[in-house]
Amino acid sequence: MTQTVSSLTLICLTVSCLWGFAIPAYLYVNIKRKTNADTLPFFVGCAVMFLFAFVLESGVHTIVLGSGIGQKIQGSTLLYALYGGLMAGLFEETGRFAAFKTVLSKKMDKDANALMYGGGHGGLEAMMILGFSMLNNLVMAMMINNGRISEMTASLSPAGAAEMNAAVAALTQTPSYMFLIGILERVFAVVIQISLSVLVWFAVKNKNRRYLFPAAVAVHFAVDALTVLLSGRMPALALEAVVGLLAVAAALFARKIWKEETAA
Repeated sequence: MTQTVSSLTLICLTVSCLWGFAIPAYLYVNIKRKTNADTLPFFVGCAVMFLFAFVLESGVHTIVLGSGIGQKIQGSTLLYALYGGLMAGLFEETGRFAAFKTVLSKKMDKDANALMYGGGHGGLEAMMILGFSMLNNLVMAMMINNGRISEMTASLSPAGAAEMNAAVAALTQTPSYMFLIGILERVFAVVIQISLSVLVWFAVKNKNRRYLFPAAVAVHFAVDALTVLLSGRMPALALEAVVGLLAVAAALFARKIWKEETAA
């Protein structure tokens, strides 16, 4: 029997894809309207996220994970979680710190710019991870339903064909609603990214708050490492509930720092 992607799955993929591209636009418009923050921090946030996470960090992963040590890391869930969490925390928080100290140094008088930067940082991540991945899934789903996957598989190497078949199985056998969970994941991720931006913002702005930079690295590390460790060990919705609690905790911590700094 020929495998096909259900209409409900196609709808869920489309909704998630649209959300992925709508999140950065919503963040920009909403933060701008409510705080009158500057525009530049948003696009600096986008640029830093792309450069430090998708270029520099990815480059390090290619080198490290392609080595003998990398094979050991990938062979252990614990090591992979610790490595991935540490790299994400170091690269992204360093990117934030560098941006606030240089490009945005003249924008530090307006604290709302920390929120705008976080919106760009988290929004670009949402677009790349949710928007483009769901778009890719939609294209593949169309190819499956049009019977074109077998043509592509025939021209691939055995390893490539195995990956393609796994992707086909995921799209045709995964319950439709599972493709909507990515929206919830990105919402929580945005909350965390904005919270971390606030912490690093005040670490740069106030020398007595320098400890907030390593604190941001630690929070980022903990969230990413715990997510990897728990993934596959509990239902997806339960995992998102855990991430949601972490997002609330990060937001409350950032809010506390914000109130203390703006009241000073």
